[in-house]
Amino acid sequence: MTQAVVPSTSAVLHRDTRFIPKKAIGGKGSYIFLEDGQKVLDSTGGAAVSCLGHGNEKVQKAMIKQINELSYCHSAFFGTQASEDLARLLVDSTGGKLSKLYVSSSGSEAVEAALKLSRQYYLELSTPQPQRTRFISRRPSYHGITLGALGAGGHPLRREPFEPLLAQNTSHVSPCFAYRGKQKGESDEEYVARLAAELDTEFQRVGPDTVCAFIAEPVVGASLGCVPAVPGYFQAMKAVCQRYGALFILDEVMSGMGRCGTLHAWEQEGVVPDIQTIAKGLGGGYAPISGVLIAEHIVQTMDKGTGAFRHFQTYQGHPIVCAAALAVQRVIQEENLLENVKKMGDYLEKGLKERLGGHPHVGDIRGKGLFWGIEFVKDKNTKEPFDPAMGIAAQVQETGLSPEYGISLYAAGGTVDGIRGDHILLAPPFNVSKEEIDFIVGTTVKVVEDVFK
Repeated sequence: MTQAVVPSTSAVLHRDTRFIPKKAIGGKGSYIFLEDGQKVLDSTGGAAVSCLGHGNEKVQKAMIKQINELSYCHSAFFGTQASEDLARLLVDSTGGKLSKLYVSSSGSEAVEAALKLSRQYYLELSTPQPQRTRFISRRPSYHGITLGALGAGGHPLRREPFEPLLAQNTSHVSPCFAYRGKQKGESDEEYVARLAAELDTEFQRVGPDTVCAFIAEPVVGASLGCVPAVPGYFQAMKAVCQRYGALFILDEVMSGMGRCGTLHAWEQEGVVPDIQTIAKGLGGGYAPISGVLIAEHIVQTMDKGTGAFRHFQTYQGHPIVCAAALAVQRVIQEENLLENVKKMGDYLEKGLKERLGGHPHVGDIRGKGLFWGIEFVKDKNTKEPFDPAMGIAAQVQETGLSPEYGISLYAAGGTVDGIRGDHILLAPPFNVSKEEIDFIVGTTVKVVEDVFK
């Protein structure tokens, strides 16, 4: 789907300066239409973003209505009904367990805000704890591309060029990755206990009273390929955080807002975070929006302290993006789409595992709801990955986008250690049909077979 061009023919700094992508000129439902007449089934929702697909008229009308009323005002001067309504809907969706919403524009920005809020919380306590300056995350996690969020992550390839610029106040522990991390004969309970002990040891190593928070994705997205935790894992991790008075942050930028079958992925884990980041499915791609949901005890501490979160942005709470996200969330509610996520997710899982589970180069198929990953291996028995130079996942993505197949398959690498390993993600819209799932499964199988023939 890319074509070589003379760089000067495009003024856009594309992801690869030596190529430009074909132009998308339209979209409707699960499909994107290209300038050359091809249509592509957007089975990944971009990067797990387009939860309602493309061209949803209810969302479009809500955005136009807001534009006609008020396109912008600065949050230092005014609030808007759109931001109030969105915040109320999201707070109510947690059952009041999280009581405030901070609105920004991207997942990276949401994580930046969450990290800074964690630090400020300890400064606002009646007895401040200024020594808390550290964070613990997991390998090879990805929490955003800005310097603070990148520093919080543990993905070697993404960090490497900017390592000298990154703060050195984050350390990393093992992910909960049963396919590669669970030992032979080890039960889920034993695996969780081992990972909890590792986190506890890390707290002790860096100084338990120096840690602001532990941050993790409930279902790991791009960096590992839709990896859910085993039962009891997040309860154990939160218990360690509580033991040492640290905050528990869940990054649901990719896995949240209904993608895994419940509006909040943590609803399936038996825990409630102190801070939650949300983005992608929040606005469904109709507008760039992200958010931070915040527990009441943090809000109360701020109220009794300075009363001001020292993190302001020009487009904070932008009325158009809030109106778009509110409309997206209302469509999800009104059309009972979370039920469809569960139903079609089960159907997608069944199809993938039945038709690809036995493929000699498919090591694992995992996920939740409409969020599924397929990991490719050189050797199915040893789980040995392919040489990264082969770019297996990229080949799968590129093949899928060819006119012969017409499907998006989200490629990523570093599954094993942040450098080695290949996987693809599938994240179709919440209103995907059974027939479209059949197409996704059948075409994905053909693409994989074609790449490995």
